[in-house]
Amino acid sequence: MLQPRPPIVAILGHVDHGKTTLLDYIRKSHITTKEYGGITQHIGAYEISTGIKDYKTDKITFIDTPGHEAFSMLRARGANVADIAVLVIDAKDSVMPQTIESISHIKAAKIPFVIALNKIDLPDSNPEKVKNDLMKHEVIVEGKGGTVAVIQLSAKTGKGVNELLEAILLLAAESNLTFDEKNPPRAHIIETKKDKRGIVLSIIIKDGTIKVGDTLYIGPQKAKVRSMSDDLGKTLKVITPSKPVEIFGFEHMPEVGTVISGQTTESVQKEKKTPPLITKEFSIDTLLQPQEKKRRLALIIKTDSQGSLEAVSNSLEKNENIEIVLKGVGEIHKSDIFLAKTSKAIVIGFAVAIAPEVKDLAKQEKIIIKTYNIIYELLEELGEVADLLKEKEEKERNLKGEAKVLATFIIGQEKVFGVRVNKGKINLSDPIEIHRQNKLLGKTKLVSLKIRAKSMNEVKKDQEAGMIFNPQLDIRVGDMVKSIL
Repeated sequence: MLQPRPPIVAILGHVDHGKTTLLDYIRKSHITTKEYGGITQHIGAYEISTGIKDYKTDKITFIDTPGHEAFSMLRARGANVADIAVLVIDAKDSVMPQTIESISHIKAAKIPFVIALNKIDLPDSNPEKVKNDLMKHEVIVEGKGGTVAVIQLSAKTGKGVNELLEAILLLAAESNLTFDEKNPPRAHIIETKKDKRGIVLSIIIKDGTIKVGDTLYIGPQKAKVRSMSDDLGKTLKVITPSKPVEIFGFEHMPEVGTVISGQTTESVQKEKKTPPLITKEFSIDTLLQPQEKKRRLALIIKTDSQGSLEAVSNSLEKNENIEIVLKGVGEIHKSDIFLAKTSKAIVIGFAVAIAPEVKDLAKQEKIIIKTYNIIYELLEELGEVADLLKEKEEKERNLKGEAKVLATFIIGQEKVFGVRVNKGKINLSDPIEIHRQNKLLGKTKLVSLKIRAKSMNEVKKDQEAGMIFNPQLDIRVGDMVKSIL
């Protein structure tokens, strides 16, 4: 039976716009003084009771990691933890570089969000300017023809905070957040540490329930839950979704963002056994691999100055085969790598440095970074790659059938190729393209098609056949035979 669960909320925004102040005010004002003063540990999230009626739940869980890097790190690991985001913006400073980055991360996560317009009590605050500036980044708020709610507040005094909490509960109600206690538990690790108690995992459960004594799995690793405690340090016997807790029992330290399950699965086991493919350099061939196929070339662009950014982005935006996920001034950061992972983008730097730890992270996450110092080289190379990707995708969309060459034979005076069809179907007289290692080798025509010496007009997926082509090409075992409509 489905039951409602509290929303899990992430706070994002530019530095010094009030994210931490807002989280602190919410926590202090919605947890009793006795409880708040007794907190001795930090687990990366906390649950509050709003006291607001007329909703399926009055509770909200906040992820206490106010920064887009932490948020995107979780997303990059496949941890869809947050249900809702709150974008904090200083009503005086308006939209700033990290505000723009936060918008990109929220859009990549595809979750609903609300704008918290902070420092509204200051005399030089300008809410209308913020709303208009947001429109430049495709965030259309209520009152401007859009649906994104804007709550004016002061994180310092608490004015408007209750209205923000109600807006969150309203979004949660519209999202219909539920769980089934009979389902196998599924949780996400939001923090890890090791202390005198052993390995401690801070988790938020999204479905099912977890009890002390349950066996949990992280890939092939399994452990029995020895004990659990909440963000107030209270020992628990059972936990339900959206409640942040610390659990004990695992012998090895897993990565933040890893999924914890109540049962092991074949897919998880296979994923763990597959050796990672590390991309070391930017190359057209890498981007043209089948798993990288996408409609447009997605880019994250960082430049040394606003003038450079405008010149680069204005030129690239004219190419309909390019999508700019994020553009900004400054060095390439870890958050750019995590956003690239979640949005399947490559990172482009123009006249900017890359810190060693960012390079290491990109290597670990298999993200391509390319830097340039001459603008025409950047535009020429990226334009070429984008056009090739578009051409490849159009061919894939028009692909009628595909087969792999398994063997070659000489029968009489004819060279026959033994193939196995792995996509669609191929018919006699079809125009054919021969591809080797994702590169077009040449074009020909299918003039003979047989299955076990019997002439056929058509061969379908999973069937093996003998093929003769005219004109003959230098076709080898492993080449791909493609019929293009």
